[in-house]
Amino acid sequence: MSKRVAFSLVAAIVLAPAVGAAPAGAAEPIQPIEPAKVTSPAMVELGKKLFFDPRLSKSGFISCNSCHNLSMGGTDNLKTSIGHNWQQGPINAPTVLNSSLNVAQFWDGRALTLQDQAGGPIANPGEMASTHALAISVLQSIPAYVEEFKAVFGTGTVTIAEVTKAIATFEETLVTPNSRFDKWLKGDKTALTNAELEGYELFTDSGCTACHNGSAAGGNTFQKMGVVEPYQSTSPAEGRVAVTKEEADRFNFKVPTLRNVELTYPYFHDGEAATLTQAVDTMGRIQLGRKFTEVENAKIVAFLKTLTGDQPDFKLPILPPSTDKTPRPEPFN
Repeated sequence: MSKRVAFSLVAAIVLAPAVGAAPAGAAEPIQPIEPAKVTSPAMVELGKKLFFDPRLSKSGFISCNSCHNLSMGGTDNLKTSIGHNWQQGPINAPTVLNSSLNVAQFWDGRALTLQDQAGGPIANPGEMASTHALAISVLQSIPAYVEEFKAVFGTGTVTIAEVTKAIATFEETLVTPNSRFDKWLKGDKTALTNAELEGYELFTDSGCTACHNGSAAGGNTFQKMGVVEPYQSTSPAEGRVAVTKEEADRFNFKVPTLRNVELTYPYFHDGEAATLTQAVDTMGRIQLGRKFTEVENAKIVAFLKTLTGDQPDFKLPILPPSTDKTPRPEPFN
């Protein structure tokens, strides 16, 4: 068993003993994901409807699910998302799955909570291109929505705070437990193949878990993209510096979760890595100073694919119809 590389104090704390040195799940840097605990089913159901409702956008065509497609790993599998009037987004859409486990939302962490995040795209002219006032007027014009908001929040007046809270509450249920890796962590020694276990060993021994740790295998720190060598990108995104205005935070991005990573291609904030093989190679070189062999890369990729858990599985919501008073969509303006 090779000696693990500690790149920081965090790495020294979180790196686990060698794979074969302790029972599965004992002090491992990645922990199992637990199923969501639903305390307000009615609010979850309302949030689900709002998540899928394109009428929150100016065009009447784009919903939260457009960029965070729950049939596609909670993302859109595009380098950058498509916004109102076919605008090209500036950054890769991160997965909404397990997003409740993130330290903050967006690649630069500008939203601290899911509720803070939920209001952003609605009013962003490059995304849903509506306004909070217009979105509320749409919902307020639909009696079935007004009644549902009243049942959930106790008031017949719809507010953006209630809209974003409902969406966030639904998103909090979008966790993906029961991956094969989780089964291994919980003691099922047959859940992983030898090649997958060797991939996990390489992943930990190489220092990947210095950043990709915790139940989400990431999402809990901001790290510089390009530690050992600069990362070359044409993306305008500058990372955390856009929020803190501190030069030390330039090109520091939230570490993405690796849960369901085989579903969430392409990779990185600019979507430049089309495949997991490419992503592992790039991360090895620019973050760890290591060039993985083809065999090593394949084993790490095999391990990463064991992080795919149970995907959201529910009945699609039936959205209440618009009325004569509902503001009409403007898809081409």
